[in-house]
Amino acid sequence: MPTAKSFTAWLKTQTDRESGIGDLARDVSNDPDWPSRKGQSGQRAYLEERGAIPAAIEMFEDAWVRYEAYRAQSGDA
Repeated sequence: MPTAKSFTAWLKTQTDRESGIGDLARDVSNDPDWPSRKGQSGQRAYLEERGAIPAAIEMFEDAWVRYEAYRAQSGDA
C-alpha cells in the first residue's frame, strides 16, 4: 500500500475546493515560507506568528482532522 502524502502535499491537492480548506490550500501553495516539515504545531505557530485570523486557525485545525482521516483511510495512521 502506498504511503500517505504529507499534510502539505495533501493540502495542496485541495486548492480547487470552494471552501475554507480550499482557501487555506491556495494560501499555503502560494507561500514560499510555509514550514512544510514542521508538523502540526510548527505550522500552527507559523500561522499565529503571521497574524492569521481565528477563522484561519480553525480551518487549519479542521484540515488536520480531515488529513488524519485521509491517513487512516490510507492505512498510514
